[in-house]
Amino acid sequence: MNVSVMLDRRRVLAGGGALIVSFSLRNALAQQQDAPAAPSPPGSLKTSPYLDAWIRIDANGAVEVFTGKAELGQGFKTAFQQIAAEELDVAFESLKVTTADTRLTANEGYTAGSNSMKDSGTAIQNAAAQVRALLIAEAARRFDQPEANLQTENGAVIAPDGKRLSYGELVAADMLHVQAQPNSKLKDPATFKLVGQPILRVDIPAKVTGGAAYVQDMRLPGMVHARVVRPPSYGAQLTECDTAAVEKMPGVVKVVRDGNFLAVVAEKEFSSIKAMNALAAAAKWKEVAGLPKQDDLANVLTGLPSRDATIFERGNPLVAAPKTIEATYTRPYQAHGSIGPSCAVAQLVDGEMTVWTHTQGVYPDRQGIAEMLRMPPANVRLIHVEGSGCYGHNGADDAAADAALIARALPGRPVRVQWMREQEHAWEPFGPAMVTKLKASLDGSGKIADWRFEVWSNTHSMRPGGAGSMLAAQHMAEAFAVPAPRPLPLPEGGGDRNAIPIYTFPNARVVHHFIPAMPIRISAMRALGAYHNVFSIESFMDELASLADADPVEFRLRHLDDPRGRAVIEKAAQGFGWNKDQKAPQDHGFGFAFARYKNLAAYCAIASEVEVNRETGRARLVRAVAAVDSGQVVNPDGLINQIEGAIVQSMSWTLYESVTFDDTRITSIDWQTYPILRFDAVPESVEVHIINRPGQPFLGSGETGQGPAAASIANAIANATGKRLRNLPLTRKRIKEAIDA
Repeated sequence: MNVSVMLDRRRVLAGGGALIVSFSLRNALAQQQDAPAAPSPPGSLKTSPYLDAWIRIDANGAVEVFTGKAELGQGFKTAFQQIAAEELDVAFESLKVTTADTRLTANEGYTAGSNSMKDSGTAIQNAAAQVRALLIAEAARRFDQPEANLQTENGAVIAPDGKRLSYGELVAADMLHVQAQPNSKLKDPATFKLVGQPILRVDIPAKVTGGAAYVQDMRLPGMVHARVVRPPSYGAQLTECDTAAVEKMPGVVKVVRDGNFLAVVAEKEFSSIKAMNALAAAAKWKEVAGLPKQDDLANVLTGLPSRDATIFERGNPLVAAPKTIEATYTRPYQAHGSIGPSCAVAQLVDGEMTVWTHTQGVYPDRQGIAEMLRMPPANVRLIHVEGSGCYGHNGADDAAADAALIARALPGRPVRVQWMREQEHAWEPFGPAMVTKLKASLDGSGKIADWRFEVWSNTHSMRPGGAGSMLAAQHMAEAFAVPAPRPLPLPEGGGDRNAIPIYTFPNARVVHHFIPAMPIRISAMRALGAYHNVFSIESFMDELASLADADPVEFRLRHLDDPRGRAVIEKAAQGFGWNKDQKAPQDHGFGFAFARYKNLAAYCAIASEVEVNRETGRARLVRAVAAVDSGQVVNPDGLINQIEGAIVQSMSWTLYESVTFDDTRITSIDWQTYPILRFDAVPESVEVHIINRPGQPFLGSGETGQGPAAASIANAIANATGKRLRNLPLTRKRIKEAIDA
């Protein structure tokens, strides 16, 4: 605990008797270095173990919950509010949830990998239960009653004779500044009143009424507007730029140049756009042709040097396998395609930099910005504000760095940086291109006897943590080098996420070919490698089912031992009305797919009906039926939202999306050159069936549906056309060519 925090807490407590959540965990565990190893508390309590890192109760009984995770549209803010209110026995409406802020919340790293419920939700649940226990213990002391005689209700502890002590009356001094215990006395799920109920999401009203919902909506007193002039291509060097005329334009406050970083600041937003265009016209760049051949991407990737690792191997040479097939599947570079281009607001006051940003990791981003500005991290504060669109590492961190670098040149004034559409499409880090090669053999009974899977991919994360991951720092005169790419470790993995099959095969081998060279700027995109790996595995399972003359659903069950996985498959098939020997209507096809995200998170199975126009090749998802098991369900509506969103997003990736480029520049810089799903192609029906597991651990579900949705759609297209397409996206052109062939 640092001295300043101690003094602040004591001063406030002397004035009002409140428990203040203000903490420093820097040395929290140092004192235990010589202590014997003990069981760790669950979730993110492992790394932020003090209860007052998660729960605040003031003298009036108001309860505030803190999470280091960023609300990105997953709805967890509502779920966390339900969890805490349930365990603390307070009214849902009375509780406030504060999300990622480097001055207020615990460091939970990135909000990624569908880990928010597993890490932060679990921490909040256990912290709330332990806080309730401490309040009961304090009330027992004051009532002179055994703890077992007391109960909690509506923010108070109640004695058998009806006497009440509110939580505000019970909290004192550092009462909650204690380390969490490994085990908590959680409520019996049978008694839940809030958890498991469909509660309206707290983040939706402002979004649908035009309120201030996003960082793009922020307006601060005295705020100026900035635009960045990006280089026309990777590696381009600014050779000439006469800024004099731009500096004289009406409303222009300043032109900021640092090496290849070029920006303009104006009093009004439209003035900044006009000045940006004038500055872009004045800038002269030297470009280098260094991008690969797009029409030969699979051979380009597999031909690059790679670091190869066998990540799974099982052998039983006694199993014979007379029938063998092989297939190669590809995924292009794909954009996050956020509807709202990236934005950030920054302000430098008295040597303290504050940045409002839609980053997915306020602490790692703070580290990178502090390094870029050569400021102590303690002097940089990042506050998460939702952005209009996300789905992974898009331009949010870059916009935050832009805003900080420009704000340094204008001390005192808030600076708002808003990217343009073409900048977002050309400069965001894309989801990596991938190649998978599969080979499998069937035994005499129609079961898979041998399975071979190889995947080629770049890293799937170049997120900040150092300055070199951000464009502004890369473009400065004293540029920061891009960090060396690294594979993400299993069991979650990156390019090899979900590459290890969940099915049981007597012989299997999985190889990850990690490619360090990155000709295109890439980073984390929703589901990482799981999207393409599940697409590949589940498409190939259908090809093998056809070879075995077996029903695709029955064929999967034939190879799956996991009872929860089997239940999800059966539920989706039942909800769809799947029947063996079924036939789809004319020009329609049925498809099925299944996966457990990362082989350790939520289970999801999806059955699809797709319509294919044989004249144009256009495919449309007519209806989808999904089943999901994500453990204990907190908010069923929120879970349904996530699966519906995963299906629609994956449909867009699978049928439409592909980054295009020539030998020098990214060419897919708008919605015409990078088409996405439009409203006229939205499915007629998406149905989600939930298998609730009360009392079971929370399993991440935000990214469980993307892979199964892609494969389910691909399998339905193959069922409708009799042609198997293996190269994403499954565009109308490719479908038409396959039909005509």
